[in-house]
Amino acid sequence: MDLSAQVLEQLADPFRIGLVVALVATTVRTESVTGTVIPLLLGVLFIAVIIPLTTQAGSGPLWIVAATGAVANLIILAVVLAVWTLVRRLRS
Repeated sequence: MDLSAQVLEQLADPFRIGLVVALVATTVRTESVTGTVIPLLLGVLFIAVIIPLTTQAGSGPLWIVAATGAVANLIILAVVLAVWTLVRRLRS
């Protein structure tokens, strides 16, 4: 499986999307104490590694699956943060 197909497959994973949404929700609630950027980046990397370790998702070496997972997670994170920013601005 080539890398672009692997990223597209990971972008459609509902479990991955749910974990990124939960990561953003947690970060928003704790950003006054922990900050924003470092927890989000560490969470993205954690999700990218934990999914292939706990499930049989992906094919190939772990580092390739985790790297493509990190790319997919960053794309999902960008979308979720954009939606969150839009919602926050519409509330104000």
